[in-house]
Amino acid sequence: MSRNGLFAALAASLILSAGLILPAAIAVAQEQPATQTPAAPLPQTPQTKAPAPTPAKPGIQAAANGPIGEEPPISLTLPHDLSPWGMFMNADIVVKAVMVGLALASLVTWTIWLAKSLEVFGGKLGARRAADAIGNAATLMQAGRELGHSGGPGALLVRAAEEERALSAGALDHASGDGLKERVASRLSRIEAAAARRMSRGTGLLATIGSTAPFVGLFGTVWGIMNAFIGISQAQTTKLAVVAPGIAEALLATAMGLVAAIPAVVIYNVFARSIAGYRQILADASAGVERLVSRDLDFRTVPPATAMAAE
Repeated sequence: MSRNGLFAALAASLILSAGLILPAAIAVAQEQPATQTPAAPLPQTPQTKAPAPTPAKPGIQAAANGPIGEEPPISLTLPHDLSPWGMFMNADIVVKAVMVGLALASLVTWTIWLAKSLEVFGGKLGARRAADAIGNAATLMQAGRELGHSGGPGALLVRAAEEERALSAGALDHASGDGLKERVASRLSRIEAAAARRMSRGTGLLATIGSTAPFVGLFGTVWGIMNAFIGISQAQTTKLAVVAPGIAEALLATAMGLVAAIPAVVIYNVFARSIAGYRQILADASAGVERLVSRDLDFRTVPPATAMAAE
């Protein structure tokens, strides 16, 4: 046999043996179950007891509740008493000063109202009685007897006219009575203006309070809101519980400004009308005195019997 034939026979035998052995090995592998190698036991470590959680301090939140690396937020101690007195006590010193000033202004307003109401009522009552007495008198002397030495602007008007007529008595025989009438009218107008000024005392303060109190309260509000925003920036939060108390304290100043201003304006307007009525009564009394002076001048050339009959 040649060399090529030998190689061909050897290759054929190898292929034949591989075809017989491989299926048998596969069958044996399928029949035998796979065995698992047991895992080596892990070394047991002694269990340590977990430490008890530390209670959080008041106002500080535990760091586990927030992201790692951030400081725990701090809760501020906020005032829970939002009554007017509680807000006043927790307000800034400037806001407190504004509130105290407005409270004093309100007290002054009501004090002026009480005192001036009594004064205006008494003044109008006395002036009306004097005007009635002057209107019912026939001569200046009769009006003087009726009023006597009573006080008040009405009696002062009559006495001023009598004094002026007495001072001009020597010139009445050589001059007309027009000069006396002018001098009497001048004195009466001055007395009337002085009485109106006395009655108007205190009302200017009401006008000042009514016009400036809202702006003073607004200043306190602006100051308080600025402090509230500063507190918000320091607390690094915009929660309503942090914002509300400061803003409420600031708005209390505006409320007090309105409480002081509104009654002052109303009371000032009431007194302005009352004083205008008082001046009108004085004007009526002054006009009555001028009529009496003019009548006396006309009757100075009349026989005494006729003058007494006129009285």
